[in-house]
Amino acid sequence: MLKILGRTSSLNVRKVLWTCDELGLAYEREDWGAGFASTRSPEFLALNPNGLVPVLIDEQGALYESNTICRYLAARYGHGRLLPVEPRPRAGVEQWMDWQATDLNPTWGYAFLALGRPTAGYDDPDKIAASVRAWNAAMAILDAQLQATGAHAAGHDFSLADVVLGVSVHRWLKTPMARADLPAVEAYYARLKQRPAFGPWARDDVP
Repeated sequence: MLKILGRTSSLNVRKVLWTCDELGLAYEREDWGAGFASTRSPEFLALNPNGLVPVLIDEQGALYESNTICRYLAARYGHGRLLPVEPRPRAGVEQWMDWQATDLNPTWGYAFLALGRPTAGYDDPDKIAASVRAWNAAMAILDAQLQATGAHAAGHDFSLADVVLGVSVHRWLKTPMARADLPAVEAYYARLKQRPAFGPWARDDVP
């Protein structure tokens, strides 16, 4: 049995849970972080010295970094589903997974903690506006890619790239802010919501 440590309000936890659901994997989940068990405890830091969720535990031990966990699950259990076996198609999927983590994610932190999940200390109007602009600009890059593929982030087929980007698109749409007009992104989100495994992680009350 897989065990996943992390609260479902975490975008990074949700992408791992969605991956499990797409692959039909059974798992147990424990709430850790932000109001639950402390990720700064010695017990948790022994599993992930960064003190961040999620952590996956299986018979081979603990694994952290959400996109790495998703890759591991798809490679081990997917048999080519979600993550291609051939190097170039796989690189195309991983390119957009890495883009989500390194290019998209840094844009929205301030705006989301100010507007989507109000947090003390995130109330500078100029920083909020700058974060919103950067977030919209990054999403415009995704919109252009979706216009080009006409389907999913890395091409015609649904993949892990769409899991990690799907939860990000959900957060962009559910954060109360001025959003750019990106019809390809909105149509993409509507397609993703038709997937049963996405439903629990695309709730209006959890941005």
